[in-house]
Amino acid sequence: MARTRKNNTANGNGNGNGRKYTSQQSLNSYIKSICDIMRRSNCAGALQYVPELTWILFLRILDEREQQEAEYAEAVGIDFSPSLQSPYRWRDWAAPFDDSLFALDSEQHFQGWKRLQLCEHTKEATELQELKEKGFISDLSQPFKTWVDFFLIPHLKQLKDQENATPKQKIISEVISGVERVRIDTQKNLLDILDKVHEISSENVDDTHIFPLSQVYEGLLLQMGEKGNDGGQFFTPRIVVRFMVQVIDPQIGETVYDAGLGTGGFPAQSYEHMAGKDNCKITDPQQLNILKHQTFYGREKDNLIYSIALANLVLHGIDEPHIWHGNTLTGGEAYGGLFADAPDQYDVILMNPPFGGKEGKEAQTGFDYKTSATQVLFLQHLLKSLKPHGRCGIVLDEGILFCTNKEAFVATKRKLLQECNLWCIVSLPAGTFVAAGGGVKANILFFEKDKTDETKDSTEKIWYYDLSDIKVGKRTPLTEADFEDFFRLLPTRGDSPKSWTVDIAARKAEAAVKAAPLEEQAETLNQQATELRDRLAALKKAKKQDTEEYSEIEQAVKEIEKEAREFKNQAQAIKDAVYDLKAVNPNAKAEEDNRTPDELLDFIEAKGSEVAEILANLRKKGR
Repeated sequence: MARTRKNNTANGNGNGNGRKYTSQQSLNSYIKSICDIMRRSNCAGALQYVPELTWILFLRILDEREQQEAEYAEAVGIDFSPSLQSPYRWRDWAAPFDDSLFALDSEQHFQGWKRLQLCEHTKEATELQELKEKGFISDLSQPFKTWVDFFLIPHLKQLKDQENATPKQKIISEVISGVERVRIDTQKNLLDILDKVHEISSENVDDTHIFPLSQVYEGLLLQMGEKGNDGGQFFTPRIVVRFMVQVIDPQIGETVYDAGLGTGGFPAQSYEHMAGKDNCKITDPQQLNILKHQTFYGREKDNLIYSIALANLVLHGIDEPHIWHGNTLTGGEAYGGLFADAPDQYDVILMNPPFGGKEGKEAQTGFDYKTSATQVLFLQHLLKSLKPHGRCGIVLDEGILFCTNKEAFVATKRKLLQECNLWCIVSLPAGTFVAAGGGVKANILFFEKDKTDETKDSTEKIWYYDLSDIKVGKRTPLTEADFEDFFRLLPTRGDSPKSWTVDIAARKAEAAVKAAPLEEQAETLNQQATELRDRLAALKKAKKQDTEEYSEIEQAVKEIEKEAREFKNQAQAIKDAVYDLKAVNPNAKAEEDNRTPDELLDFIEAKGSEVAEILANLRKKGR
């Protein structure tokens, strides 16, 4: 907190009213009021106002945390180096002026002193006049907004280029990397927003009764998946994220990786799980340091989402998220400064690769099995990135599971089952991703890299759990209760009306038996073709290739080889069918229509009457 001159009686936010947000609804409403100002200030949709609020909120929380760290360092007698110097700290330029609060700098400025300078256009704010004289700006009607655009943002963006820049300074630069100018249209609206954001502090938010601010921020991210926006592709429903994290159960000391980070949901939830927020599990400072600085790694290519993910992770308490900015599949790097010294393989991988994505040949060159399907390429990437005995949870489009007529799909799944123990597949309801902007049918795969016996595949049996019968929509999302039965059965992987086990090893053996006769016929035919080709070679050596015998043998070879290929393809199709991993619940009861023919005709007649009535009404309205 900023230090007061009045026996520490003033509130840390400078307003002195001791306001507390004691319910989730009150805090959500307050955030909404900030977004309302943004909507009428040139940020009409969530894809505009969420990124703008992101960097503003990030700088507010950063400043509060650094003040707390500085006061702690002073109390215990250790050195502390702030990430930002005056006047680029929130307390200098964004906080409302308050002469009862010091900004804690060597010149003993008051809180908000730079903002006061700029808003009153005092003589001390000479840098703006210099800008005008050099012709960079034409007027100074909005001096505060101009200073933010021409001084604050450029300064924050270049922090990462300073000699010996700290990880936190690099993070600050990357959070601001996509910001060129303030989107808010007027200085007054910007100041109103800053005042409201300033009231959000640890003193104002009673997190003993409501979710922390990070959860409210995640609610904003979800709004990017609203109708008319494209941000839902980067947001996995949090109930799915929590479920996957709980199943994988990452531990302190393990590295956690997401190759398609999106807004950072998986590392954020993993951090909360590992930190043991509800039971205060971590008491060792060394463990906490490992968790905050040496645990979380990820990649994201979208410029806007990359900076949002960084801010989201820092807001969750991850001080040093190691995020690589670039295309994971092509290797094209935009910025790798936060990913220095990252390992090649990880203990835990959690991710939801983009549904339906397509990549060009550039992305395919580095993969064993060439395909344009983004999810298949990501799955290959994960197999390389997972440590021996590492654990992975991944969301995949159902089409990936059942496809057996594309070589890269089958080869990738074959490699998965060979190298890893794919021990569980959870079939999600069709509407799971509707609230996040997608309606695709998806599954969650859980596997462990467990290649111990080179003579057989790691996956012998797969336990399936089926949630597809649950009706899910925007207003009826999945809940924790929907997963209770799964966790009840998980210890024994027991069978139930919703769960069953598929013996992959037995299925593979059965397929081999069925395919064997076809392979034998193909081999016999190929031997015949080889013998005939030997005869052709002898005729050619005798210069008899123009004879009728040569033509007949040549035609016979073609027909025999074609028939051999057909047998071989039939055998391969039988073997490839093993890798149709789609969840088909053997316990599901098909709905039967037991109506008699007369009842069906009555139904059709009734529907026809309804249609005729609707058409008649439409014709009346059209006259």
